[in-house]
Amino acid sequence: MSLDSDKAAEVAKVLGEALPYIRRFRGKTIVVKYGGNAMVDEKLKSGFARDIVLMHLVGINPVVVHGGGPQIGRVLEKIGKETRFVDGMRVTDSETMDVVEMVLGGLVNKEIVNLITRHGGRAVGLTGKDGDLIRARKLQITRNLPELEAPEIIDIGHVGDVASIDAAIVDMLVEGGFIPIIAPIGVGEDGHSYNINADLVAGRVAEVLGAEKLMLLTNTPGLLDKQGNLLTGLSAAEVDGLIEDGTIHGGMLPKIRCALSAVKSGVRAAHIIDGRVENAVLVELFTDEGVGTLIRG
Repeated sequence: MSLDSDKAAEVAKVLGEALPYIRRFRGKTIVVKYGGNAMVDEKLKSGFARDIVLMHLVGINPVVVHGGGPQIGRVLEKIGKETRFVDGMRVTDSETMDVVEMVLGGLVNKEIVNLITRHGGRAVGLTGKDGDLIRARKLQITRNLPELEAPEIIDIGHVGDVASIDAAIVDMLVEGGFIPIIAPIGVGEDGHSYNINADLVAGRVAEVLGAEKLMLLTNTPGLLDKQGNLLTGLSAAEVDGLIEDGTIHGGMLPKIRCALSAVKSGVRAAHIIDGRVENAVLVELFTDEGVGTLIRG
C-alpha cells in the first residue's frame, strides 16, 4: 500500500527533522532511567523497547537503568509480606531484600532484555553487583524533632546510597555492541545487598560514563511552574533558583537533584520526560519540541 501525498510529506518532515539529531548524537552515550507507567502499560513497554533499539541502530549508545517499585509491591503482597514506607522509601529487611533482588535483578530486568531482543536489539541485563559496578553504602534517615534532644536516626534496612561506580563492565558491553540494562542493586563493604533509588543510579552512571544525556522517565509532563506550565530549556542556575523559591518541591525534588548533579558533573543535558507519551524517548531526542523538561549545565 502506497502513502498518499500528505502522509508522505508528513513522514518526510519527521525524518528530515530527526536527521540533524541523529548526526549530532551518533557515537554518544545516553543513559535512560526507565520507570513509571512506561513499565506497566503493554503498549508503552513495547514502544520503549523499539525506541531503545532504534537509538542503537542509528549509532547511539543507550544504557538503561530501571526501577520496579510496583512490581516489588505486588510480589510482597502475594507472599503476605507487609510493606512499610518511611519518607517515601520502602523499609527493606533481609526477607524483603531477597524479593527485591528476585524482582529487579530477575523478573523485571529479564523482561526488558527480552523486549529489546524481540525488537531486534542485543541487550545484556546486570545488577550493580555484576563486575563490581555499584558499590553501596547503607542509607539512614535522620529526623530532627523539637521534642528530642538529639536527631532521631531511623534504620530502614537494606536501602542504600551510591558510594562509587566502576563502569568498566558497561564500557565493555557498549564496545561489544550490546545494550546494558542495569537493575539498581549495589553491594556494601559489609557484603550485603542494597536497593538504591533508580534515578540516583542513572545519574551517577551518566556522570561516570561522561554521557551526552541523562533521560528520566516520569509519570508527569515534566517540571511545572507554580501556574502548572511546563518549564524547559533551563540552566543549572535557574533550577537552583526554582528549588530555593519552592517551585520544585515534594516528590519531584529528588529527581531534579539527580538531574542537576549530573549536568554539574559534565553530562551535557538532563531531561525529565513524560513516560506516559508513546515513543517519548524518541520524541524528546529527535524532534524540536520534545515532551518534557530539558536542563543544561
